[in-house]
Amino acid sequence: MNLLLTVQQGITVGGAAESAETVSNAPGEVEVSIFQLLMEGGWYIMIPLAVLSVLAIYIFIERSLAVSKSLKEEKDFMNKIKDYIHDGKLDSAKNLCATSQTPIARMLEKGISRIGKPLKDISVSIENVGKLEIYNLEKNLGTLATIAGAAPMIGFLGTVIGMVQVFLDMETAGTVRVEDISSGTKQAMITTIVGLIVGIIAYMSYNYLVTKVSKVIHKMEASSIEFIDILEEPGK
Repeated sequence: MNLLLTVQQGITVGGAAESAETVSNAPGEVEVSIFQLLMEGGWYIMIPLAVLSVLAIYIFIERSLAVSKSLKEEKDFMNKIKDYIHDGKLDSAKNLCATSQTPIARMLEKGISRIGKPLKDISVSIENVGKLEIYNLEKNLGTLATIAGAAPMIGFLGTVIGMVQVFLDMETAGTVRVEDISSGTKQAMITTIVGLIVGIIAYMSYNYLVTKVSKVIHKMEASSIEFIDILEEPGK
């Protein structure tokens, strides 16, 4: 009876020791902050990507506000311009355009100042002002497009550097272990991810702004045509 009890106790103690060893050998969870994870991508890659991301966000917000302001138009603006021109109140029409402060208003103000000259000259003057307004609306859009293309390329550069580091670590260690290649591999993956994220944000922002600018240009063309039609009406 005592012999059986001793054997059972031995089995219990052995099982507990084995369980403790299993627990002690189990891999623990590693907590890493997002900042630490990003810095593992290499500061010489992450800092340029951070600068590009901030620049892309700034351009998007600044251009969005500018384009949205350009789309705002006073109620019955063209009808008021038409009435002023028909009544011969050109100064009132100019004042209305000056207070509106939109690309369309600045175009029409130039056209009103040319009333009395041939329609061809008026049309050309409106077109010239329109080109300047479009140039101002598209300001920094080229930079945003450049960021959309450059950010992924910078990320891929970090990937190549990271893989080179992996091979160097493998060559130095002589044997392939996870500890030897983890640093370079993480750098390769992180820079690619961040570069693609910045590129996608910049690309979507660029397309959004291009669409909004195209809408403004369409309204400018429609307003200029309507203005010329007003001048071509009988009695003008």
